[in-house]
Amino acid sequence: MTRIKKVVITAYGDESKLAIVESDLPEPTTGEVQLAVDYTIVSGSDVNMRRGTYPLQKKPPLTPGYSVIGKVCVNGKGCSKFKIGDRVACLSKYEGQAELINLPEKYLVRVPDGVDGKAAVALILDWVTAYQMLHRVAHVRPGQKIFVHALSGAVGGALSRLGQLEGSQVFGTASLKKQDEVRQLGAVPFDYSTKKWIAAMQDLGGVDAVFDPLGFESFDESYSVLKKGGVLVGYGMNLPAWTRTRERPVIPSALKLFSKNLLFWSGRRATFFGVNRRSKNFAPDLERLFQWLKDGKISVPIKAAFKLDEIQQAHREYASSARLGSIVIEVR
Repeated sequence: MTRIKKVVITAYGDESKLAIVESDLPEPTTGEVQLAVDYTIVSGSDVNMRRGTYPLQKKPPLTPGYSVIGKVCVNGKGCSKFKIGDRVACLSKYEGQAELINLPEKYLVRVPDGVDGKAAVALILDWVTAYQMLHRVAHVRPGQKIFVHALSGAVGGALSRLGQLEGSQVFGTASLKKQDEVRQLGAVPFDYSTKKWIAAMQDLGGVDAVFDPLGFESFDESYSVLKKGGVLVGYGMNLPAWTRTRERPVIPSALKLFSKNLLFWSGRRATFFGVNRRSKNFAPDLERLFQWLKDGKISVPIKAAFKLDEIQQAHREYASSARLGSIVIEVR
């Protein structure tokens, strides 16, 4: 056992439900590797877990932390892929916001030398999600038009940058105070608080793909701007959280999304995406993004960095910041 500090969501609710506690971490079991965590992030998934709205989540008390970068400090029985001190990454889902974490060796991905850890940790969840939705779900090609809700968010920003890198024209929604920065990054923003984007996209003849983390009635609106052959990719049910309205059951909205595929004569389709570290493509896609970061092909904006004991402030920043990018937690 090793005594560690970690974040705990003590109950569902606001930022006050986040605490720093001391806990005993056992030695890694067979097939596990223990990491000394250097960086983790605060993601929308962590925020939804705190609110109690993340699908099929653990109940409090729980430790969030969806992705980590750290150094190998103990190899469990049967583990020899990495040496002590090697820097690796993992899509952890839970337990990442802690000084140490035990993780299955098979899900660890080596971080190349020379890659900035703060930027790299943002790739694991947000950028892999964006990359796989673009390339493995929507199969976006050069010259196509895509629409991205929440262009200023971590995943939305990654979708914009990767879409443009692929040669796509990017449209989307953003708050008025963030639109100038979004334009400077090459996308065409619309005010999310109005619905003028619907008519504007329809006047353009529709788009080839829409990426929608909002859910509920937003799925209907997104579907309406697809051209024939287009695809709606849902990847969240965040509308109540972002509009500060009452929580709603997500299953009816998800079923309604999939039911759109019954309209086969429309030539349009709809699907829901969730990143999965068990996927055969996860590690290769993350490795590709690490290499692009090292080569300067992509850059990852960091809106703020906090220490582990500033976790409440980090969640407040997630909810209120006018800046673009990811929120990183520096553990060491």
